[in-house]
Amino acid sequence: MTLEATRPPAAADLRQRFDTALASFIDRQDPAWPDGAPRGALDSLRRFVLAGGKRLRPTFCYWGWRGGGGEDCDEVINAAAALELFHAFALIHDDIIDGSDRRRGQPSMHRFFATLHHRRSWRGDSLAFGRNTALLCGDLCAAWAEQMFHECGLPPKQIHQGYAAFALMRTEVIAGQYLDLVSGVGDGSVASALTVIRMKAARYTVTRPLQIGAWLAGAPQALYNSFTDFGDPLGDAFQLRDDVLGVFGDPTVTGKSTLDDLREGKPTVMMALARDAASREQGARLATLFGNPDLDAEGAEQLRAIIVETGALTQIEQMIRVRADAALTALESAPVPDFVRTALTDLATAAVDRAN
Repeated sequence: MTLEATRPPAAADLRQRFDTALASFIDRQDPAWPDGAPRGALDSLRRFVLAGGKRLRPTFCYWGWRGGGGEDCDEVINAAAALELFHAFALIHDDIIDGSDRRRGQPSMHRFFATLHHRRSWRGDSLAFGRNTALLCGDLCAAWAEQMFHECGLPPKQIHQGYAAFALMRTEVIAGQYLDLVSGVGDGSVASALTVIRMKAARYTVTRPLQIGAWLAGAPQALYNSFTDFGDPLGDAFQLRDDVLGVFGDPTVTGKSTLDDLREGKPTVMMALARDAASREQGARLATLFGNPDLDAEGAEQLRAIIVETGALTQIEQMIRVRADAALTALESAPVPDFVRTALTDLATAAVDRAN
């Protein structure tokens, strides 16, 4: 194997290749758009998909492929980029369910279409139009993800192998979203919240993309198992960090409001820990403020203070570190080339130690 073949591509270079593949795929859909159908959804989806994001899922898929012995090629870039379309589907639907107004520093998809409806003085309910249109956009992203994956250019046998993990990921995400809804009206326990993040976000962020790449490359079961040992704890750590940033992050960096999770009453591990450790007075304040759709900045500051005072934030940081360390320990024994191990180590660090 040549030096060039084993030199990890720069993250920025991979991201550019993913974005080029995504833009090319979406642009190819333009001629197929039905005559007479408004182009607003198509144009808005293009902007949404290409406007930002870390491209973590395609990147993990790429390194799963390289870990499985696959060489760098445009075909695997196409297959990996399809995961970003699936991610767009999940984000759009999640924002509708959570009532989030911002995503990546811009209005969320349902809010964008609601505003469009209002500004043009169309008939009917602007909010309902926004939700319904965004649902269709999310559905289209899910369909496009399937199409792009199957049209990636790899041999059918390899696509079929990788699709087994793709299909599992898809089912887990939807089941996890349902579990999140159930958890929101359930016991709000730490155990329940941990199950939600594993199902809804952790596995589809790290583990399944790695396994999709590995199975596309025809890797053995041993690597698939190693990627579970590495990906599950890392995905958990990633989502725990995401929950911290959702409350304590800088909105100008994260692109999301720090009020959304608190107003929604999102059943995160951090909030479950705070509730368990709260005094009677703190518990009463939590019951009043957490999940209040009219929560203001002052009330949010009171909630943040309770999270800190109960030690919940410190506990979450410890949980993140323990899981990140477990992932890196598992990676040490994974049957992958050293250049892949280096790339995955860097990815793991970036996924956990981040501000957005």
